[in-house]
Amino acid sequence: MTALLLITADDLLLDELLRLAAAAGAAPEVARDLSTALRAWSRAPAVVVGADLLVGLARMGPPRRDAVHVVGWGSAGEDVFRAGLAVGAEHVVELPDGASWLTTLLTDLGDDPGGRGLTLGVLSGSGGAGATTFACALGQAAADIGPALVVDADPLGPGVDRVLGMEEKPGVRWPDLAHTAGRLGSRSLREALPRRGALGALSWAPGAAGRAAMPDPVAVREVLSAAARGHQTVVLDLPRGAGSAELIGRCDEVLVVVTPSITGIASAARLVDSLVDRGGGLGADSGQIALVVRGTGVSPDAIARTVGLPVRATMTDQRGLAEAIDLGLGPLRSRRGPLARATAEALSLCRVRAVAA
Repeated sequence: MTALLLITADDLLLDELLRLAAAAGAAPEVARDLSTALRAWSRAPAVVVGADLLVGLARMGPPRRDAVHVVGWGSAGEDVFRAGLAVGAEHVVELPDGASWLTTLLTDLGDDPGGRGLTLGVLSGSGGAGATTFACALGQAAADIGPALVVDADPLGPGVDRVLGMEEKPGVRWPDLAHTAGRLGSRSLREALPRRGALGALSWAPGAAGRAAMPDPVAVREVLSAAARGHQTVVLDLPRGAGSAELIGRCDEVLVVVTPSITGIASAARLVDSLVDRGGGLGADSGQIALVVRGTGVSPDAIARTVGLPVRATMTDQRGLAEAIDLGLGPLRSRRGPLARATAEALSLCRVRAVAA
C-alpha cells in the first residue's frame, strides 16, 4: 500500500513534493484530477492536497479522515484555510518556508505501520520499590517484540541509561531536546537516541551537571508524541513528586510497583489517592492504573483491596540482579526467572487492554 497520496495539477508543486517525498523515503501515489483523488482518498494512510485543487475538492465533499495536509506556494489565503477546514486538514504548509517541516512529516510515513505505540508508565509506590529497574526490564522485554524506548522522566532517579548499560552510548539526551519546537520526526528521534538493538534510552547527560528539571511541557509532549509514533512500546520511568500528572496523562496504563510490607502498601495507597485527587485523567475505577507487587509478604489480593487497584503482575526477588546491572547487561539478563515472567505478564495484559480500549 502507498504511504502517501499527492493531489495536485501544479507541475512545479508536484516536482517539489516528489523531491521532498524521495528525501523522506515516502512512496507517493499521484492524483492530478479530482476524480482520481476521490477514488484514492480513503485508502491512502496520508494525503497531501495542493492548494490549486483544494477548493474544488472541498466542493465535492470527500469523507472525513485523518492525516490530511494542505500545501501551497507562498502565503495561504483565507479561501485556502476555509477549504482546508472543509476537508478536515490538520495543517496548511506554505512553501518554501515549510519545506523542512513537511519533510519531517513525510519521514514519519516511512515508519512501521500501526499508528501510535503503547505507552506505559512505571511509578514507585514507595522509596526503594524498584520502579526504575522494572521500567528498564519492561523495555528490554518489549524490545524482543519490536522497537522500544525507555524514557527517564525522573531527574532524581538512578538513570535508565545506567541501569541499561547505555551511559557510554552516543546519542541525544534530555538537555539536547529541551528547546524542541514544532513537529519532531519519529524516525529522526529514534535514530538519534542511544540504542542497543531494538531498545533505546532517553535519559540525562552524564554527571550531576547534566541533571535538571524536566524540559518545558510543550517540548516534553512533542518528544513523547514522536517517541510513541516511532516505537512499538514506550516505557516512562515516572517521578513520585509533583509534575507527574502531565506525564501520566500521556500513558495508556500506569504500573505502580509495590513492596508487600505494611509501610510499602501504606505509601502506595497514599500515592494512588493523591494521583486520583490531582486528576490527570485518573480515576480509581478508570482501569488506567494498576499494581505490580515485588517481593513476598502480604498477599496480592490483600494489597489490591487495600490500595483499591488490580494487580497486573507479581514477582519474587531476582537473583543476580545487581550483578547484571553492574555488568551493563540491564536487569533482564535472562528471559527466564521472576522478573522476566512479571514483565511478560504485565506487557501482555497491558497490550490486551489497549486493544480492547
